[in-house]
Amino acid sequence: MFIDSHCHLDRLDLAGFDHNLDNVLQAAKDAKVTELLCVSVTLQDFESMVEKTKKYNNVTLSCGTHPLNQEDKVDEEKLLTLAQHPNVIAVGETGLDYFYAPETKELQLDSFVKHVRVAKKLNKPLIIHTRDAQEDTLAILRDEGAAQVGGILHCFTESWEMAEQAIAMGFYISFSGIVTFKNASALREVAKKVPDNRFLIETDAPYLAPVPHRGKQNQPAYVVEVAKHLASIRGQSLETIAKLSTDNFKRLFPHKLSR
Repeated sequence: MFIDSHCHLDRLDLAGFDHNLDNVLQAAKDAKVTELLCVSVTLQDFESMVEKTKKYNNVTLSCGTHPLNQEDKVDEEKLLTLAQHPNVIAVGETGLDYFYAPETKELQLDSFVKHVRVAKKLNKPLIIHTRDAQEDTLAILRDEGAAQVGGILHCFTESWEMAEQAIAMGFYISFSGIVTFKNASALREVAKKVPDNRFLIETDAPYLAPVPHRGKQNQPAYVVEVAKHLASIRGQSLETIAKLSTDNFKRLFPHKLSR
């Protein structure tokens, strides 16, 4: 059994699924993907995401504003209120991205700090996006006491040194389809080193479809391809990767859905 620890079900193009999200979830089930964490990227779209996923008993949610969606300062009180939804198990996606949006650095920093503070108030783990911002990401996690709640460095593409420091603060390292890409040899070296009790698997669907589906729209069923590549990289069986990643997710999120 597999868990997709990070996907955006509300952002899928459903044209290839007869315009029905049920078919996406059925494809995931057929691939033995038993649970999915649907991740928020804007507070404005959060209620819509809740509505689209509310009938699926195996879908949990996060609440937050992505660092690339910084039109204005994040409303901390609104974030705190929305993140108390009973099906929200994590705060985010938050973090820093200086690769695509260095011009919004100050807004990103302000948003990130607010997300950490809300996560601590609600005792919910964080989902962190970080790109070309290693020092600032780690500094905020340390300075704001994010180790109190832990969380995930999702779709990880950074160095082993960063992973090691994040793990020391109680964070998990999540691997996406990028680990299957031909030019991701450095990331595969990181994937070898992450301890058995600190890695997760994800799709980030509809983005970053893994080999052999690269170039297509990603979907939760494809998380199995990430697991297969990790099994090869780490010299472990697919069954071991499935069990370890599932156990890790359940340890980080010992949640029960409200429905």
